[in-house]
Amino acid sequence: MAVGERDPHSGHMTTGHEWNGIKELNTPVPKAVWFFLIVTVIFSVGYWVLMPAWPLGRTYSRGLLDNDQKEIVAKRVSAAADARAVWTRRIATSNYDQIRADPALMANVREDGHRLFGDNCAACHGMDAKGHAGFPNLTDRDWLWGGDPDTIAHTIAVGINSPASKDTRVSQMLAFGKDGILANDAVLAVADYVKSLSDPAWAKGKAVSVAKGREVFAANCVACHGDQGHGNAQLGAPDLTDRTWLYGGDIDAIYASIHNGRQGEMPAWEHRLSPVDRKILTVFLLDKGGKP
Repeated sequence: MAVGERDPHSGHMTTGHEWNGIKELNTPVPKAVWFFLIVTVIFSVGYWVLMPAWPLGRTYSRGLLDNDQKEIVAKRVSAAADARAVWTRRIATSNYDQIRADPALMANVREDGHRLFGDNCAACHGMDAKGHAGFPNLTDRDWLWGGDPDTIAHTIAVGINSPASKDTRVSQMLAFGKDGILANDAVLAVADYVKSLSDPAWAKGKAVSVAKGREVFAANCVACHGDQGHGNAQLGAPDLTDRTWLYGGDIDAIYASIHNGRQGEMPAWEHRLSPVDRKILTVFLLDKGGKP
């Protein structure tokens, strides 16, 4: 087929290529495509002239509009920090009772505390702060280390078993069964006794096991949990007589805690959050637990 032949059906010229009887047409580019290409080029040139675009070593072309998004964001962040500082200065200089008695400050605490908690604490304790197995409920006013404001603030700062703080709170439940400290029948007996402390009905029909468990408890557990099992906030040892359980209060969970031991960890936030942010979190958690 000759180059330059006109196709009788479409009226377009052919390219000279033919395959299996099919001739390739030299169809012109649609005018709409040319239009958008030209508009795109004009827009690009205009953008290069007006906006920051070209790298120039350590700097860049500023453009006629000098629209620096980095500077804009920095100004907005600075303005937000200035607006936040108006009430955070009051947080820093007020005691916990004064903050909780001030409705305006508490409105700020609830809003900013929700953000801080969501960003840093919710992954373990949940957005509702009610925790789950292995992560304590922060709304029930049952605190392992004590629930007064200064104690909560200190726990947030130094964490629990945290390698990031030399002043971290240290707490560990021995693995009485796994490490061979107690025989398995003794672990079973003391599990029955511990279960009966919060659920007296459990002792029915288990008098022998509970009695033996009481002896095992007296010999091995009272140093942390106390003679009556009420715990010790100085050691982070939980009260075993209530219905609040960190790892579960059914007999299997109690047995697992005694047999395998426990050593929970909470990060130390003193190097990650400012003193004001930690104070806001403390008040936020106190507020989540209701009135003192």
